[in-house]
Amino acid sequence: MESYTWFPSQVSLIIFLLSFSLNSHSATSTTATTPTFARIYAFGDSFTDTGNTKSSTGPTMFKHVSSLPYGTTYFKRPTNRYSDGRLVIDFVAETLSLPYLPPYLDRNNADTSHGVNFAVAGSTAINHDFFVRNNFSQDSILESLQTQLVWFEKFMKDEGCWGGNVSSVAGDCRAADFDDTLFWVGEIGVNDYAYLIGSLVPTSTIQRLAIDSITRFLQELLKQGAKYIVVQGLPSAGCLSLPMTFAPFNDRDDIGCVGSINQVAQKHNSKLQAKLQDLRKQYPHAAIAYADYYRAYGEVMKNTRKYGFQEPFKACCGSGGGPYNFDLLATCGSPPASKACANPNQFINWDGVHLTEAMYRVVADLFLHGGFCHPSFMDLQSNKSLGT
Repeated sequence: MESYTWFPSQVSLIIFLLSFSLNSHSATSTTATTPTFARIYAFGDSFTDTGNTKSSTGPTMFKHVSSLPYGTTYFKRPTNRYSDGRLVIDFVAETLSLPYLPPYLDRNNADTSHGVNFAVAGSTAINHDFFVRNNFSQDSILESLQTQLVWFEKFMKDEGCWGGNVSSVAGDCRAADFDDTLFWVGEIGVNDYAYLIGSLVPTSTIQRLAIDSITRFLQELLKQGAKYIVVQGLPSAGCLSLPMTFAPFNDRDDIGCVGSINQVAQKHNSKLQAKLQDLRKQYPHAAIAYADYYRAYGEVMKNTRKYGFQEPFKACCGSGGGPYNFDLLATCGSPPASKACANPNQFINWDGVHLTEAMYRVVADLFLHGGFCHPSFMDLQSNKSLGT
């Protein structure tokens, strides 16, 4: 039976912290191009959430994401993004010459004609009920990928573009909408594995259920007519400041990160890619790309100076000092001890659980232009332009 054993005490708080998981100097950039998509619908967790946390049913413990120094680099104010600035999805929108996506739960008076972001911090791939039944749930974290699907369907109905009969007015509206839509499924699953800490549920069970849930979610989008989908894999979460702080020193991989965690991510991603290949065969009308977050992260870790980073592991915003600047009880935004570094563009880690805008920019570049999307994002755009 597989299980995590490397964390010491304060397990429940660590689970909670991880549940809110997970500008470059590189030669490439996310320069805007002629738009190939009219809108984006995004899904995922805190790595993709552009503001749903503010209005979600989740815990208030991390509501300081609504306060500085979050957002300080680009927006100059907090935007309920778990970073100092923009996320991967923001750079995707810029590349497609589209506005930033409004969060679904805070879209009043927002222009939703170019898309909506349904991602919310704390989301799991597996439905919340599973964790409740197995007695290792934070009761206040209720959202899952299924929740986001429900939100999406409600949004489409409210727009009058969702009907059971494709030949109906609503169905035609939906079909036309999806012809010009990019579905961006941000990483999802890190939080599911975080729940394992302190439990007896084997990692293989979480992997199977998470992959099945993601697959069902994608099947539903495809059955409803989605034609262009990008699915991110799990990142190298073992490189984050939090696990680096608590893992034993002998639990390291070839890039210096927590090996046990990264191994789980690799296995998850391998299973996910196999499922995506099956979906491509089942839905030949659709273009489904895999964004290799794990390899993209590893590319940066192996070439930190090339991408302009000086601090691969230390959190820019924190209060712990030491090699990782992470204190479990005084995380970023916790007054008065925590503070942000003066040069976040030289850091990969923002708050120990999430990444800096600089890292998100590099990752976005690698996805969109650097060959870490399979098939490539440029091929996806070409298919869209040709209508194939």
